[in-house]
Amino acid sequence: MKKVIATTKAPAAIGPYNQAIQVGNMLFASGQLGLDPATGNFPEGGVKEQTIQSFQNVKAILEEAGFSINDVVKTTVYLADMADFAAMNEIYASQFEGDFPARSAVAVKTLPKNALVEVEVIAVKA
Repeated sequence: MKKVIATTKAPAAIGPYNQAIQVGNMLFASGQLGLDPATGNFPEGGVKEQTIQSFQNVKAILEEAGFSINDVVKTTVYLADMADFAAMNEIYASQFEGDFPARSAVAVKTLPKNALVEVEVIAVKA
């Protein structure tokens, strides 16, 4: 049975979707922009600051469902500009302890709200 996961510690969905869906021991989180859930704005700065906020949002969703960043097995990172890959990757690497999850990273033409980065995750409780 699927369970909808929602928290006010991450931005509300900006369309017809949920922040995450849990099915058994698996969590499928929607992509998280680097929006501050309190203000709805991006942090000052660039892709590094947005990546930090994206991960804060991801972690809030994981926590709401009883998961942690260590349960993440797959990530997908969407970048508005592949030239930002190194800066994003520096922040990305600092978010995990131990083994890194599998990952895809792609550049897209445009992200919602003209974001610079979006991070989505799949987590599994062992």
